[in-house]
Amino acid sequence: MGAADAVPGVSGGTIAFITGIYEELINSIKNFGPSVWGAWRRGGLKGAAVHLNLGFVIPLVLGIGVSLVSVAHLVTYLLDNQRLLLDAFFFGLVAASAWMVSRRLTDWRIWHVLPLVAGLLLADGLPALMPLVSGLGSEGLMFAVAGAIAISAMLLPGISGSFLLLTMGLYSNVMEGIKSFDVVLMAQFGLGCLVGLMTFSRLLSWLLSRFHTGTLQLLIGFILGSLPLLWPWRELVSYRLGPDAQIIPMEYRYLLPNDYAQLTGDPSALLPAVALMLGGLILVLAVGRFASPAGSH
Repeated sequence: MGAADAVPGVSGGTIAFITGIYEELINSIKNFGPSVWGAWRRGGLKGAAVHLNLGFVIPLVLGIGVSLVSVAHLVTYLLDNQRLLLDAFFFGLVAASAWMVSRRLTDWRIWHVLPLVAGLLLADGLPALMPLVSGLGSEGLMFAVAGAIAISAMLLPGISGSFLLLTMGLYSNVMEGIKSFDVVLMAQFGLGCLVGLMTFSRLLSWLLSRFHTGTLQLLIGFILGSLPLLWPWRELVSYRLGPDAQIIPMEYRYLLPNDYAQLTGDPSALLPAVALMLGGLILVLAVGRFASPAGSH
């Protein structure tokens, strides 16, 4: 999840879906709040630990944290030097994850098309709103709001918190802050993440408990809606300049491999890209084979 969250266009929530821990993750995050006090009074430290599901949460958080810090260097290198191949791998991985989740839906109804379409439309339209964040004025408020939005997106399969940071013009600032351990920036961003995590996890948990299949269809829509952002052969047709003259993509044109090579002058890398797409697909199938079903928790 940490590795995925470091890549613009991929969500850690997608990895949670693939591995079958998504609902346990959401419900565990939701339990961090005032209810811990009651669990502690009834069962002491052991009761609080059980209530918070720390046996699940602590290894997961440690893995995400170590991966985010260590992978940040690798990801920034690959984004600069092998972006097409990196996108190809994650395209295969994300596409396969949507198929895997849809296979687990046993009570599908015709009205579930509505949340599926809503997820597609939201995934397509949400990035266009993100530049508003960079106009908030106060740097502390800007990073806090960015953290709340990014962490909420990271909980959603398909919607990439890193990509939303990119459209805000803040991705490089946050990644550099993590790599250089900028304490002030990390505290501002972390506070926003905490607020977003507490509020959004409760909303998702409520939706999953009351409208389970409809919510999963919404999430599948998010996953499918994110796929164009990972299509390897694309041409940037409009952008704006963010802080420090950073290019913030606004609109892409999606191409066939041969057209991409002719228009850009860059090699299409068709064979390695297709191989990496299949690698992502096979990885999802292998993980899904051993993972618990998404609804088992």
